[in-house]
Amino acid sequence: MSKTQEQIHYNMQQVKNKDSKIELLLRKALWQKGLRYRKNVKSVFGHPDIAFIGKKVAVFCDSEFWHGYDWEHRKEDFKVRQDFWIPKIERNRKRDREVNEKLINDGWVVLRFWGKEIKNNLENCVSQIIKMLNDRKTEEIADACKPNIGTIL
Repeated sequence: MSKTQEQIHYNMQQVKNKDSKIELLLRKALWQKGLRYRKNVKSVFGHPDIAFIGKKVAVFCDSEFWHGYDWEHRKEDFKVRQDFWIPKIERNRKRDREVNEKLINDGWVVLRFWGKEIKNNLENCVSQIIKMLNDRKTEEIADACKPNIGTIL
């Protein structure tokens, strides 16, 4: 039984661009570990789902459908409106690469997790974030301890 256009339209309207189940799951786990963050930060390029502003760590929770997980194989799965969906997902993937590049060039660390990673291995995702935050803290301490060598007049 195929869905009507109205049913498809309704389903697509229900898709959230923030506070998705995978985002909430990861944010709750981070909060329980005592980590404080900003969510959906509009002032940071790409509006990361989770941002640690002081450490310049941006976290994105990517759903498999919208961000093209296993894209080379999955794009063959589209049976209806291929002329719409394939370019749409490819634009999303291109934008993800552009966001990564811009943030990295601006001194940010970008972490991206697939929805299935968050659902199936939440602790590993949290551990990766904690490790990155600790690494950034170590970098800050090392930078602060560098001698300030300048020209002596």
